[in-house]
Amino acid sequence: MMYHLILYLHVIGAAVLFGTGAGIAFFMVMAQRGKDPKTIAHVAGTVVIADTIFTATAAMAQPITGYVLARMQGWPLAEGWVMWALILYVVVGVFWLPVVWIQIQLRDMARDATLRGAELPDRYHRLYRVWFAFGFPAFAAVMAILWLMITKPAL
Repeated sequence: MMYHLILYLHVIGAAVLFGTGAGIAFFMVMAQRGKDPKTIAHVAGTVVIADTIFTATAAMAQPITGYVLARMQGWPLAEGWVMWALILYVVVGVFWLPVVWIQIQLRDMARDATLRGAELPDRYHRLYRVWFAFGFPAFAAVMAILWLMITKPAL
């Protein structure tokens, strides 16, 4: 019973990480396409809240539930698919943490542009490109982790 509860929490956490990441990316890209600072400010503000509530919570719970599951199943942490999942989890973090900071910067610059009735500054566009680029390796790593969790290959 306890195993299934921990497994359930782990799967829900993985779904939240995947779903929130995909949703945030979609809405930020769609807002950016419109080029309206007011819309971007609103969407980026919502994205920052969603990342704080959902992504950060799931990101903290995943290693805890994963560790408990590995121990319950007798899976060694330092070898095989578990080790690769942990390495990829670090990769996700390396790209996600700067993205959170970037999202806050994008939100603030869009709010400022809205208040001033101005266009978005060049710095906004540079940071947006970094935000966009960082999404690809982070999302690919999440996809690989999900594959590892489902298939548990002998590596």
